Amino acid sequence: MVYGVVLAGGKGERFWPLSRANRPKQFLKLTSDKMMLVETIDRVLPIVPYENIRIVTSRSMRTFIKDNIKEATDNNIIDEPTGRNTCVAIGLAAIHLLQEDDQAVMVVLSADHLINPPKKLQQIIKSGINIASAEDYLITIGIIPTRPETAYGYIKMGEEYKQIDNHNFYKVDAFTEKPKAAIAHEYYFSQNYLWNSGMFIWSAKAILKAIETNQPDLSKILTEYGKHIGTDKEKRAREELYEKAVTISIDFAVLEHAKNVLTIKADILWDDIGGWNALTRYKKNDVDNNIIVGEALAVDSYETTIYNDAEGIITALGVADLIIVRTENITMIAHKTKADQIKEILEQLEENEDTKKYL
Repeated sequence: MVYGVVLAGGKGERFWPLSRANRPKQFLKLTSDKMMLVETIDRVLPIVPYENIRIVTSRSMRTFIKDNIKEATDNNIIDEPTGRNTCVAIGLAAIHLLQEDDQAVMVVLSADHLINPPKKLQQIIKSGINIASAEDYLITIGIIPTRPETAYGYIKMGEEYKQIDNHNFYKVDAFTEKPKAAIAHEYYFSQNYLWNSGMFIWSAKAILKAIETNQPDLSKILTEYGKHIGTDKEKRAREELYEKAVTISIDFAVLEHAKNVLTIKADILWDDIGGWNALTRYKKNDVDNNIIVGEALAVDSYETTIYNDAEGIITALGVADLIIVRTENITMIAHKTKADQIKEILEQLEENEDTKKYL
């Protein structure tokens, strides 16, 4: 059977102060009137029944999910004691699914992406399932770039493997990390590179085999953990798993080394909603290129994002290139060029016992 594995364990720090420890970015309504997590699940429901959805998230969010997503049950949630990036999260989901179904095929999605149209994504996923259910391949969905983006990783396409329902599959020559501007332009104009979307399709057997080959230490502790699934020792065994596991992404740990990786060339609108500047790509702007969400007034102000998630009004006069956010008991003002450095604020708040409450 096919299972949807939604990775929803990130902190979403670059969307602070809207994204907080008790409600990270994936649980916000940033792209529509639905939580981003719910949007992600909805995209695959025509392919995957709800009982086959697995949400991998932090332990602290289990109750929030059950309280706010009426369809979600304990069986839909796999919680992590702490964050260890995507490799162990995917391995955890795979070891659980393999015990349920030794033919399980996993469609792995991130809970904080903007994707349109969803029907096209579903068609792409179906083509990937066709291969993953019959062959021992690890498939990543690659997005045709629409700009020379420096904030995304890239996939270099190799020779074409096959075409299914007009979707082209290519062997992967290389994964490359976030490039400098000149290299990003080269990638964009060469048409040999795709954005690495962080969406994957593979069987549980195939990814666990790849982890065994490329991360044998993690494979051993996953196998040991698997012996305790369904027993009264499972919770403690999971904590021990996360205490021993290294913090590493599935890309670095496995995909960059594996020889059986394919990419689907996906011509869809995709955006990794990484931080405040991403709003300019999908929120409607006014005549002065301001983005305004909530009650606010901008006078003689330009290229400024104002997000008011609290009572009252925000007013701006004669400013430009700012991000102004107000939510609960926090107001943040930042220059757009500093938006990716919000973590520096969080680090200083963390240092002071009196300000930790704002994280």
